[in-house]
Formats: sequence, structure tokens, C-alpha cells
Amino acid sequence: MQAACRCRPASGSDIVAVTGPEIERLIALLAKLPGLGPRSARRAVLQLIKKKETLLVPLAAAMGDAAEKARICSTCGNVDTQDPCAICTDATRDPAVLCVVEEVGDLWALERAGAHKGRYHVLGGVLSALDGVGPDDLNIGKLVERLSSGEVKEIVLAMNATVDGQTTAHYITDRVSGLGIAVSRLAHGVPVGGELDYLDDGTLAAAMKSRRPF
Repeated sequence: MQAACRCRPASGSDIVAVTGPEIERLIALLAKLPGLGPRSARRAVLQLIKKKETLLVPLAAAMGDAAEKARICSTCGNVDTQDPCAICTDATRDPAVLCVVEEVGDLWALERAGAHKGRYHVLGGVLSALDGVGPDDLNIGKLVERLSSGEVKEIVLAMNATVDGQTTAHYITDRVSGLGIAVSRLAHGVPVGGELDYLDDGTLAAAMKSRRPF
């Protein structure tokens, strides 16, 4: 009597190619995107091919245009199709208030919320001793240059509530301490619509420390 087969299911990286090299290349590239793995990429590609005329062809054209025209703003670090970007050239923005963010995605999130009417500065990451990221690896020097012009009166440190994010915020505060510029940061605490019983201890503690008159 033969022993039962104990075959190990194929992992995401062990999936056997079942299509042509062009499609496999598309799958492999999509799998590198945040939030997508080999299996999710295959499902996405299958959907694109099923709706080739309404999804795949327009997407390919849009990606071609973006690859040709996308650029990094030399002033703030935002991604746009012009340099300086649309935010930096918007005359309705308040040039006296500069919001400092870690990445372009953070800038876009604040813009979606309509939460900031000034301008931005993208650091390109955070200080991290473990990852070997120091001040010279970020756009901190350029930030100090922008602040030295005298146009900016306040910077808002919109760092993520992580150890590295807060370390970066403290470092920037020290660097600009002699420029006579007001420094503020995003409030940390209870989110809108949040219930106390479902919040973690750190969030509750931050909310208590950031309390204000009612």
C-alpha cells in the first residue's frame, strides 16, 4: 500500500508560469507594488485582460504618459507633471505656513482631506539608525534653506506617530530653533468617531496629554 502523498502547496513565489512571457512580466511587475503579491497580481492582470479595451489599453496609455511627464518638484519634493509643482505655484496658498511630511503619499492624504492651505516640504523618509538613514539622506538641508529665506513663519511637523517619525520631528525642531519660526505638530489622540473602549493605550495617553479647553 502506497503512503499518502504529502505534497506541499505552492507558495506565492512557487507559482508555475501558465501564460506567455509578456503576461508573466506584467504579473511580476505588479507583484512588486505595495499591497500586491504574486496571487493578487495574477488576479489583477486577469481582470485587466478580460476588460482589455476599457481597462488595459487606457491604463497602458496613462502609464506611458505618466512615465514621460512625471517629475519630482525641485522645491518641495512633490510628484507632478510640472516643476515647480501645482501646489508650489498656487498663488492662493499661504506661503507663511509650511507642512513637513515624510513621503509624497502623506502630502496627498492631507490634500484629500483639504486640511492644509499652505505649502509642503517632503523629507523623503525618516531618520532611522537601524536602516542607516541619517540627516544627509533626507531633504532636511533643503528645508533649512527654505526656512532661511524669511518667508515661512510656521512649520507644521506632520510626522507619523512612530519612534522614527518623532525622532525626526525632534531633530528638525532642534535644527530650526534659532530661525525664529513657530513649530507645531499634528495632534495625536482620539480619532473622529472613535470609541474609547476600542483605542490602544498609547492613543489614549496621547489624547490625555493633548487635551485642551472645551
